[in-house]
Amino acid sequence: MDRLGLLCRNIYENNKMTQRELAAAMDISLGTCNHLVKEGLDQELFSFDPVDGSYSLLKGGVDLLRNYRMDSAVILAAGFGSRFVPLTFETPKGLLEVYGERMIERQIKQLHEAGVTDITIVVGYLKEKFEYLIDKFGVKLLYNPEYHNKNTLTTLYRARECFIGRNTYLLSSDNWMRNNMYHTYECGAWYSSVYMKGETSEWCLETSKKGLLTGVKVGGEDSWVMYGPVFFSKEFSEKFFPVLEEYYHTPGTEQMYWEQVLADLLNGEVDSHLPGKHHFPVPEMYINRQPDNQVYEFENLEELRLFDERYQNHSDNIAMELISEVLQVPESEITGIKCLKTGMTNKSFLFKVHGKSYICRIPGPGTELLINRKQEKAVYDAIKDYGITEHVVYMNGETGYKISEYYEGARNSDPRDWDDVARCMALVEKLHDSKLHVDYSFDIRERIGFYEALCRGYEKKLFEDYPEVKSHMTTLLDRLDRLNRPKVLSHIDSVCDNFLFLPDGDLRLIDWEYSGMCDPLIDVSMCAIYSYYNDFEVEKLIKLYLHREPTSEERFVYYAYIALGGFLWCLWAVYKSSVGEEFGDYTIVMYRYAKRFYKKIITSPEFLGIGDGGTLR
Repeated sequence: MDRLGLLCRNIYENNKMTQRELAAAMDISLGTCNHLVKEGLDQELFSFDPVDGSYSLLKGGVDLLRNYRMDSAVILAAGFGSRFVPLTFETPKGLLEVYGERMIERQIKQLHEAGVTDITIVVGYLKEKFEYLIDKFGVKLLYNPEYHNKNTLTTLYRARECFIGRNTYLLSSDNWMRNNMYHTYECGAWYSSVYMKGETSEWCLETSKKGLLTGVKVGGEDSWVMYGPVFFSKEFSEKFFPVLEEYYHTPGTEQMYWEQVLADLLNGEVDSHLPGKHHFPVPEMYINRQPDNQVYEFENLEELRLFDERYQNHSDNIAMELISEVLQVPESEITGIKCLKTGMTNKSFLFKVHGKSYICRIPGPGTELLINRKQEKAVYDAIKDYGITEHVVYMNGETGYKISEYYEGARNSDPRDWDDVARCMALVEKLHDSKLHVDYSFDIRERIGFYEALCRGYEKKLFEDYPEVKSHMTTLLDRLDRLNRPKVLSHIDSVCDNFLFLPDGDLRLIDWEYSGMCDPLIDVSMCAIYSYYNDFEVEKLIKLYLHREPTSEERFVYYAYIALGGFLWCLWAVYKSSVGEEFGDYTIVMYRYAKRFYKKIITSPEFLGIGDGGTLR
């Protein structure tokens, strides 16, 4: 770090500082400061007027600072912020308000005060929410398409062009700085740091006597830790980004924070991730020690509540307000909030009220087109006293919001544990034998047509043989219709994750969004494809359900629903992909079930004439 440059910067910002004040501002001793002042006067970087105690920058000082002028800032805002659910289901973390001011806006204003107006925000999750900042502050948005499954190393890689040849701040949208810590000039790369007393799991910094970073370790005690904004000088970026790019292109680094690259460089451990590569120079970065109560990185809603009391009972969040109303408690008594694994259809979170655990379900994007919530509520009303589903505390047939009890210690069924599967099939059989009735059916032909319409032809571009496969599915639907089999209340979504084994040994079947009257064998077929069963497992499952060998007609219906279910959920996943949600190879797996089991039907003499008027298609 150029200490003379830093001295000139402080004089530029406040020309009437005493040497003691200068020393404090620069985090150096008074003796070192006195020496630097003398050196600066000798080099004619500035002058001193003993009459009014002021310093004045001379041409030499102005020229020195020119290379240190700040060019830009990059703000990372792509992540989801899972520890802030349910607030972040609606609003990106950086757009949450603290004392009535959005965190990212506060930082932008502070940057503007320092003369930094070239600001790029790297977005991903709910990216459209940041669009207004373009007009309000003149920022630029940079989209990171990998935000949903990779960490900040990838986000920084996507923004790398914003740093090369420039002096650039790197900020997180969800930081809050009490006082403005940005400057028009910065005289050496730094990482903001706060002192953590006692044990900490933060990234602890090791430094030289002059504040140069020499090492990083995760976790420590009574340590200065990485916390808050970072400054990348031109010189730092020139050395750092070639290494970061190597990491990005190396498998196994997808979940890394960008700081891991810096830590490896400082610790001499680059070869642990880039085997055989030791040639990278270590870029210089200094510690920027901040006082207490200056930099805040809120870890969760509980911390934000302690800082800004408005969040105690007025979070302005639909889910929190709903829970407060339903359970008749102030928001402050809703604690222990944790994001659960985001499902394919819904988002949900766990919370506690008076020591009891609940789950709040929030419909996912586009779900209102896929699911009739009034029908779902009708099913829950029909089965609520039958002892096979979760205890639903609240269900809204208009919005789809649901609050249910959470079973501590419960586990999902294991599709590879056949004892589990047998019990699950027994519960499905109990449902089918219940004679419960609702006034609507699950019509798989109608659902296929509906999802196909939502895809708007995209599915035909994805699959080369789509028209042929669609024709095959129509053939199966026609043959099923001719059988005119009886319908019972069916779950439809009999995935292993929807079967809960409770600690007392009881079993529950949850999430009845797709349920309706249908051929009971559809539940067995859906269980098979959701479990990614092979042919042997497919056969074993139907025998577990029936307790015997299936008839030819039963096996035909079972296979037909496996094919049709694969086709249906493939279209469903294609649609979900079009609204920004991806599920890996799910579309391919489901499409393969459609093709493979259609082929098994038309090539087997066992199914000759079933539902086809005696003619095999």
